[in-house]
Amino acid sequence: MAIGKNDQLFLLVKSLSKSEKRQFKVYAGRLGGNVKANFMLLFNLLDKSDTYNELQILQKTSIKKQQISNAKAHLYKQILISLRLNPVHQNIRSQIREQFDFAAILYSKGLYKQSLKLLEKAKEIAIINSENNLAFEIVEFEKVIESQYITRSLSNRADELTHQAKDLNIKNTRSSKLSNLSLQLYSLMLKQGYVKNNDDVLFVTNYFKKRLPSYKISELSFREKLFLYKAYLWYHLILQDFVKSYKYSQKWVDLFDEDPKMKIQNPVFYLKGINYLLESLYLIKHKTKFIQVINKLEYEIENELIAINENTKSLIFLYYNQSKLNQYFLEGKFTKGLSFVSFLIDEIPKYNPLIDAHHVMVFYYKIASMYFGAGDYKLCIYYLNKIINNKELKMREDLLCFSRILNLVAHYDAGIDFNIETLIVSTYKFLLKMDNLQQVQRKMISFLKKLSQIYPQELKKAFIELHEELKKLENHPYEKRAFLYLDIISWLESKIKNKSVEQIIQQKVKLLNK
Repeated sequence: MAIGKNDQLFLLVKSLSKSEKRQFKVYAGRLGGNVKANFMLLFNLLDKSDTYNELQILQKTSIKKQQISNAKAHLYKQILISLRLNPVHQNIRSQIREQFDFAAILYSKGLYKQSLKLLEKAKEIAIINSENNLAFEIVEFEKVIESQYITRSLSNRADELTHQAKDLNIKNTRSSKLSNLSLQLYSLMLKQGYVKNNDDVLFVTNYFKKRLPSYKISELSFREKLFLYKAYLWYHLILQDFVKSYKYSQKWVDLFDEDPKMKIQNPVFYLKGINYLLESLYLIKHKTKFIQVINKLEYEIENELIAINENTKSLIFLYYNQSKLNQYFLEGKFTKGLSFVSFLIDEIPKYNPLIDAHHVMVFYYKIASMYFGAGDYKLCIYYLNKIINNKELKMREDLLCFSRILNLVAHYDAGIDFNIETLIVSTYKFLLKMDNLQQVQRKMISFLKKLSQIYPQELKKAFIELHEELKKLENHPYEKRAFLYLDIISWLESKIKNKSVEQIIQQKVKLLNK
């Protein structure tokens, strides 16, 4: 008997709010016989259970073993129907589809004029809200009806519908190409990370230009502009042109600020745009603007200017909390950030079913970095090991590689050097395997390997020499990515000046004019 928390029906039941459960019971109970039906008995049991347990179902309900599968399928369908009827889940797309379904019913009854009237209204709403796929589907249906019921001059109506279909088809094709391109670039970023050399730049540039459809910005709809800005954002992120990624993430967010109703209708796209804007500002270290944007996000969440549902709640948790961690890093307030980290560690498990493993590992890397900055190297190592020991996880290579580099540095600072030679060898082999051994990594590993042979009185000189070497690479087009994950320069300066990393970074923050 399967026992666990990952059953799809069980997860759906547990995702329901109190009002949604109440509505389901009212919906299901509209027919008196349903109250004691198998699917209702199953719902009540799952609602009260902490885990999904088929043995418990057999013992506490009248459902037989061979009936469980059907009872589950029926309950799943009934819950979805009930949710669909809930006003909370009635967005523009569902309203348009509903009108389309009504029109189809009227058409099947031979009420062509009434059907066309509903379709015209639905089409207008779809076009206004950039739902061009739905608008195209409506036009195609209108063509079917007009071929059977002529309401005006056939030639004029035929020309009008043909023109609309052609225009919408062009927009949909272009939108599809742009969304495909943005998704492909995102996948490329997750798999390979930032460009590492000229060959990578040439490959990514050709990849982007080959797939970018021709366009005139004045002719693009809201959704086309959205996917265009997404594609440019990922293109520039991969190239490590963070100023340009800031430019296009700002354009993305501006789309929603210019048309605020879209924040309600397309909250996921808006939240993603805000997230990339905050990430870009973090990468260019624009602290003032960063704080303005995160404060704006807080205000919009508190005042529900963004549609709030289970999906957006998980995205808000993910994006807002990653940005709050980045804010502590920008300000160099690692010790102060530990209380926030403690809160976050307790909250992450609550969102595990809704957040993918990759983003959980990103949290762990940032948490490890916070502990490192605050000087708690053992906890830093603990959270890095959650990433390093996850052998089955496929994620961005950069994160895997720099987790190992930071792990080496944390072991050195913690004085845990009994196995550092083994760690150095395994890290070196891993970086070679990942084809991710840049100059910064080579110099760091070589330096750590020699540390045990350096006399204490010569340590400061060795730190200064490495600092001078790495400082030359800080703004290198391909080597600079290493400093995004691990502020090695500040770590070396802390050793040279005999200060904490936190003190060094806070001094640098004071010198920033933005």
